[in-house]
Amino acid sequence: MQRQLFATKTEWEPFVGYSRAVRVGDHVFVSGTTATDADGKIVAPGDAYAQAIQVLENLKSALERAGASLGDVVRTRMFVTDISRWQEYGRAHGEYFRDIRPVTSMIEVKGLIDPSIMIEIEADALITG
Repeated sequence: MQRQLFATKTEWEPFVGYSRAVRVGDHVFVSGTTATDADGKIVAPGDAYAQAIQVLENLKSALERAGASLGDVVRTRMFVTDISRWQEYGRAHGEYFRDIRPVTSMIEVKGLIDPSIMIEIEADALITG
């Protein structure tokens, strides 16, 4: 099967050696995605809900570039720096996935690549329609 790579214009992807998304057949895998805008600037430092919304919008965009949609997502993984704010992250996730209901994990981590990033989300999708 052909492997298709989907990148953004960030400097980090070639430096670290990863793709924003990879599609193999009907499977799409999206890398850990953070709350950055089109210029790569971190959005809403200190606001867990707003960061989660930005992450989910970025995730949606990556899926669409790879020919998938949020409705194709079967798994998400949320990495958060403060699990005590789980309801803020969860509310945002629920707004995007309430009817889709992928399997998910929310894992507290010591830190992410930048101290102002509060959440990073990965997604796996299976295109079925």
